[in-house]
Amino acid sequence: MVDEKGKNMKCLTFFLMLPETVKNRSKKSSKKGNNSSSSNSKLPPVCYEIITLKTKKKKKMAADIFPRKKPANTNTTAVQQYHQQNLNNNNTIPAPNWQGLYPTIRERNAVMFNNDLMADVHFVVGPPGGTQRLPGHKYVLAVGSSVFHAMFYGELAEDKDEIRIPDVEPAAFLAMLKYIYCDEIDLAADTVLATLYAAKKYIVPHLARACVNFLETSLSAKNACVLLSQSCLFEEPDLTQRCWEVIDAQAELALKSEGFCDIDFQTLESILRRETLNAKEIVVFEAALNWAEVECQRQELTATIENKRKVLGKALYLIRIPTMALDDFANGAAQSGILTLNETNDIFLWYTAAKKPELQFVSKPRKGLVPQRCHRFQSCAYRSNQWRYRGRCDSIQFAVDKRVFIAGFGLYGSSCGSAEYSAKIELKRQGVILGQNLSKYFSDGSSNTFPVWFEYPVQIEPDTFYTASVILDGNELSYFGQEGMTEVQCGKVTVQFQCSSDSTNGTGVQGGQIPELIFYA
Repeated sequence: MVDEKGKNMKCLTFFLMLPETVKNRSKKSSKKGNNSSSSNSKLPPVCYEIITLKTKKKKKMAADIFPRKKPANTNTTAVQQYHQQNLNNNNTIPAPNWQGLYPTIRERNAVMFNNDLMADVHFVVGPPGGTQRLPGHKYVLAVGSSVFHAMFYGELAEDKDEIRIPDVEPAAFLAMLKYIYCDEIDLAADTVLATLYAAKKYIVPHLARACVNFLETSLSAKNACVLLSQSCLFEEPDLTQRCWEVIDAQAELALKSEGFCDIDFQTLESILRRETLNAKEIVVFEAALNWAEVECQRQELTATIENKRKVLGKALYLIRIPTMALDDFANGAAQSGILTLNETNDIFLWYTAAKKPELQFVSKPRKGLVPQRCHRFQSCAYRSNQWRYRGRCDSIQFAVDKRVFIAGFGLYGSSCGSAEYSAKIELKRQGVILGQNLSKYFSDGSSNTFPVWFEYPVQIEPDTFYTASVILDGNELSYFGQEGMTEVQCGKVTVQFQCSSDSTNGTGVQGGQIPELIFYA
């Protein structure tokens, strides 16, 4: 056959046998149906319709022929209805021609997700008392997982109609099945760890990778300790490293989080040993006692001083009590009751005596983290009548290409001799305040910058602009930066700057205040 443009085309003819109920759709088809039935009286009357498709020689896949579009108005209700049905457990598809609603094999395969239709295996998922019975299709499962393939088609395959899986949560198992059947990843914060466990158990690597990526993007000081414990269990070194970065930089927030009390003993020991932990030792000590109290409950022990010390074991000596400030030790650790009388006396002697006693506790201070400084001006200056402060805001926007933790800002001081400033610093993202602090700093009259710190370092995600602001109160004349740069390379971190609409005192990219960002990376 030749088309309008003279190109060779193939003709494909399909014979569709339609039920008698549609015989009268058109006069032409009705006549054909009558002729066919009369030729063979033994057969019930049917209707044949010939459809000719013009196709090029090059073969196309179903996805190419039927690009993903919204269904026509006539099918929208039916498609949504069937989609909703297969989200519910053990529902079958009642329509006799549901296959026709879905143009690609991927969509037709998705209909089988959590569907009893043609199911040849069932899973009883969850611990006793919280189980859920889920249908499955061996072929689909075997294609998606080598574990399922071995289970159903391997040499040691067992022909069971029902398989019990007590160590996987139903919601996590469903998330894995949805990926296998529908090629869709649907993760939630409260089930992602359980889904990662299921993906690891049944060797579904792409889903496991997606779970790890989800955890990395949602990682914060509140969940870093728990995720550290889980990442070691799942043998995910990249996630483990990311957890350590958060715990090191935001150690005090991590140690005070509820999740810290949920970690196992091995993870507790690894945190207490951490050399780069950026926290006061009294905070470490109090966190360890909180963990011990919860651990007593887990072991069904009364949370007495003796039992707390018992569950801590040798981990107690990983707390660097001799490196505490004397006031912290005297008012905190010394009166906690967790130390013996001899230990308390020896530590007091360690603080005061020239000849220091030997201690079982680590007496060397932690190294912590060394803050980095991103300086955005190439020079600074001062002139009469500049730079003045009258309760107005100096502000600048910045973005980084790697996750960092902003610890504070470096600010200019007085250009007219030594002076004290009151500074309200603030860090925002899309108008939401992430961190703020009100503090004072003393400037010595030099052109140096003076650090002002947040109470806790603030986590900054890459490729997103944040707003750094400061309102100063003090000597009105100060140094100010000039020859500002729009992009600064600071170690392995690239920082970009742009002007902020919040700035009402003249600070911008080219000049002004907030010359430095102080951060951990």
